[in-house]
Amino acid sequence: MTPFAVAGVQMYVNALQPNVDGMIHRLDVLMARFPWTQMVLFSELAPFGPLTRTALPLHNDAIDRFREAAIKHNIWLIPGSMFERTDEGLVYNTSTVLNPQGETVATYRKMFPFRPYEAGVEAGTGFCVFDVPDVGRFGLSICYDIWFPETTRQLTSQGVEVLLHPVLTGTTDRDAELAIARATAAQFQCYVVDVNGLGAGGVGRSCVIDPSATVLHQSAGQEDMFPLELDLNQVRRQRETGMKGLGQVLKSFRDRSTDFPVYDRSSGTDAYLHRLGPLETPRQGSRAGILLDEGGSSAKPIEPYARRSHPNDHQELFDPVKQG
Repeated sequence: MTPFAVAGVQMYVNALQPNVDGMIHRLDVLMARFPWTQMVLFSELAPFGPLTRTALPLHNDAIDRFREAAIKHNIWLIPGSMFERTDEGLVYNTSTVLNPQGETVATYRKMFPFRPYEAGVEAGTGFCVFDVPDVGRFGLSICYDIWFPETTRQLTSQGVEVLLHPVLTGTTDRDAELAIARATAAQFQCYVVDVNGLGAGGVGRSCVIDPSATVLHQSAGQEDMFPLELDLNQVRRQRETGMKGLGQVLKSFRDRSTDFPVYDRSSGTDAYLHRLGPLETPRQGSRAGILLDEGGSSAKPIEPYARRSHPNDHQELFDPVKQG
């Protein structure tokens, strides 16, 4: 058994005033109650809330306070994320990983801002993978990133065993997100630690899921601290022998017989996606994507497809053909 104790903190987040003092206070309480905790994860944008006007440089006073807290409690600390403003004036949604010595071992910029709603926030392009010595490999993604399985595919292909996932979801799609979190754990045979906030920080319902998609803990709609001891040997065993002795999905992906031309932007196989219209907030009374009667605006129906072989890789693709 390779045990490691990770705690999530689901707390009320203010939008109009800093939450750093409250985070430090809750961290003190958590460690007084559960001193065996080794890593603590807060929710997305917990320190300052969801307004980009709070953006700060990557190195700031709040991070210094979190460094002191990590040293004080001898823990790994991921204080959610905060809006980072670069010297060029760009804004990113950025997480920082601190080790028990208060050192920054990794930073991560959210790869998929929640567009079109998270306007003005740039997309990061790097992945976050870090090792806890003598324990295992951890990865970090932020909120909407998990809706794109390519992000977790990249992390787990590099050996990530625990996916840390700070979230700010205060919308009606939280049910869908929880389903995606469970599917992610099963598809990629990893733990998922999904921490949402409250108030301006979300609707709660944080969860921890093991590699067999079993929900180990599910918060409700109130403040919650939930330390759990994870066994990383369960990940390693399952990746070798399959979930419940069944699907060995990482090895099956490794040994696949095909590549996926949709990831080649020049292949043309994603032509349909380019017909979906701009990425923008829906307007009142919008009928976008709905076929209308003659004379109204309408979305084009999907044209029928005929098979042909791609000249480069000899894989079967699809080409639209016009009806006679």
